[in-house]
Amino acid sequence: MSDKVIRVGMMGLGTVGRGVYRILKENGAGIEQKVGARIEIKKILVRDLEKNRGIDPGEGILTTNISDLIENLGIDLVVEVMGGVEPAFEYSLRALNQGKSLVTANKDMIALHGKELFEAAEANGSDVLFEASVAGGIPIIRPLKECLAANRIQQVIGIINGTTNYMLTRMHEESLDFDQVLKEAQSLGYAEADPAADVEGYDAARKLAILSSIAFNTRVALNQVYVEGITHITAEDIAYANELNYVIKLLGITKETDEGIEVRVHPALLSKKHPLASVNDVYNAIFVRGDAVGDVMFYGRGAGEMPTASAVAADVMSAARNLLRNVPGMISCTCFEVKPVKPMGSTLTNYYVRLNVADKPGVLAGIAFIFGDNEVSLASVIQRHTAGHSAEIVLVTHEVLERNFQKALEAIKELPNVYEITSVIRTEG
Repeated sequence: MSDKVIRVGMMGLGTVGRGVYRILKENGAGIEQKVGARIEIKKILVRDLEKNRGIDPGEGILTTNISDLIENLGIDLVVEVMGGVEPAFEYSLRALNQGKSLVTANKDMIALHGKELFEAAEANGSDVLFEASVAGGIPIIRPLKECLAANRIQQVIGIINGTTNYMLTRMHEESLDFDQVLKEAQSLGYAEADPAADVEGYDAARKLAILSSIAFNTRVALNQVYVEGITHITAEDIAYANELNYVIKLLGITKETDEGIEVRVHPALLSKKHPLASVNDVYNAIFVRGDAVGDVMFYGRGAGEMPTASAVAADVMSAARNLLRNVPGMISCTCFEVKPVKPMGSTLTNYYVRLNVADKPGVLAGIAFIFGDNEVSLASVIQRHTAGHSAEIVLVTHEVLERNFQKALEAIKELPNVYEITSVIRTEG
């Protein structure tokens, strides 16, 4: 047993907080051997002292007063697992300004206020560790910061929201519509009663802003991420994708180009040959390409009590080691460059388009003419007779400049024989 102790204060004892508590307690002996000190939880901030949480931290550990953590000179390290932006940000900033290191799982806070937190940590010689803020228990922050640090990262593409991946998997496997799988996901606890953060892509956008900032050493703000959700994806799109040898996934995509950083979240037809295509259900995966390492992929459960708690506990151990060696602040912010974020209109990508049109000669030729006039070339065409005097056309383009494609779509909408542009989805891989 070591006579050295690192004293921890936790903010929050919800799902993830309970997981962190259990890991630090149940695996305490092994953690002590690996760190070189005992990790001791001194205070836990909660809203309700009387609530039954299924664990008993002991007399005097729970508190409703944040000052018991922040102004407690005996606490070396603060773990934030309360969630939300406020008051989590205020409390975290106060803790850093008191010289305490911070471990957090809070993607919202890091995406919106990472700059302020890192500046406070640097000013006070403290660490900010946030592995659990992206993809739960999957290690990706530290690999990008340390293991792949010698590389020039070229692109990061990820399935980083388990709820939408589960829904799209079910739509693919069972030919179900969006509304059906949403209700199923809610009944299983994968989707919230208000699912907008997941299905509109906002959750993935926060995570991608963090990943982009680390991968390309430049701060990418949340409002610079192009975001599009999956609410318009239908069973028909899933079927056509399958016929074309694709699957549909909600992807976070960030790339470095000569014009700046691309950073976008949207559904995409992904080639079945791509490693991410076989990532199903609630699993997450992140595909990274570096100039030296080539292609690597990180895969696992992206959320949940114990996977997320695993990443938080590992960060606690890293911060504890730094405190023991008297080198807090060693794991610093890596956003030391200023690079432009590329406008979405300048992005090059391929497209899948589904249209309902009049079943007449010359309709497809008119559509193709507008595309050609806007420098959009077609890779494949499927035409199906539907009912009465209408037909369904599915087009897949070659790589095209986004603004040219959108300009062509606006012109196609005005054609009298085009009844509806039913679906527009980008393709990858």
